Amino acid sequence: MKIAVVGTGGVGGYFGGLLARAGQDVHFIARGAHLEAIRASGLQVRSSSGDFAVNPARATDRPAEVGPTDVVLFCVKTWDTETAARGVGPLLGRDTAVISFQNGVDNEDILASVLGGEHVLGGVAHVTSSIVEPGVIEQTSAAARVAFGELDGKRTPRVEAFYRAARTAGVDAEISDDIQKEIWNKWVFICAMAGVCSVSRASLGQVLATVETRDLFVDCMHEVAAVGRSRGVRFDSDVIERQLGRAEALGPAARPSMLHDLERGGRLELDSLNGAVVRLGVEQGVQTPINRFITAALRPHALGQNQAVIRSATSNS
Repeated sequence: MKIAVVGTGGVGGYFGGLLARAGQDVHFIARGAHLEAIRASGLQVRSSSGDFAVNPARATDRPAEVGPTDVVLFCVKTWDTETAARGVGPLLGRDTAVISFQNGVDNEDILASVLGGEHVLGGVAHVTSSIVEPGVIEQTSAAARVAFGELDGKRTPRVEAFYRAARTAGVDAEISDDIQKEIWNKWVFICAMAGVCSVSRASLGQVLATVETRDLFVDCMHEVAAVGRSRGVRFDSDVIERQLGRAEALGPAARPSMLHDLERGGRLELDSLNGAVVRLGVEQGVQTPINRFITAALRPHALGQNQAVIRSATSNS
């Protein structure tokens, strides 16, 4: 199976690396120092389940060099979704599946508007992983799982084919008949983890061990679920308890990618997480004070240090 990984970060690098190690024809789309390191020394993966390397690795910053593929794993940061999608065209064949493994609940709509809805599948990735240095991915969570499916729930040949490839590669993969529900289930969790850990500058363990931030975490999840229900999402009755249990199972040292981005001065996925909860809440008439607070507190950092400096210089000129 020919697979392109658009966004060779923690998610794309880890799962794409597993697929490449298993012999699938994987092409990594990357840029900058990360791309050069992969070209020079392959893709190195440090994993809680065993380290491995893909060397040589097929890597480029030019999708046209890859050509049409069977599957595109779309794993860029959400603030880059539309721009990155506009570069995906050369990777598309008649039946190419583009699976979003991103945070947020509206990436599929953006992809469909650019690429056409017939190409777009939904997906969720449950993994803690990141680029720790150019060419090196580190996966630290005990579990690493993906779920994906057609947006209409049908079991198509392309879904079945990618499922077989993923399972053969050792990926804990599942076909979902209701991928929108899976996406919202994750969003309930990730908005709380990313938002509360980032605003408190604390690990997940610290957040859950402190009464005030644990309450903030739970209240944040309740707000996200309320917004989802107002939009017709049929959550299980115990969705909050299950997501809280998932958070506790991650371990005390777990840290969300948004906190990593904040600490290194990078751009934040704020507008696709807590900011989106506020926006959708306004649209649906649902009050979201916790997410509004998180969004306001993180807004000065949302563009990252470099972009914020540029914006400040421009506004003062």
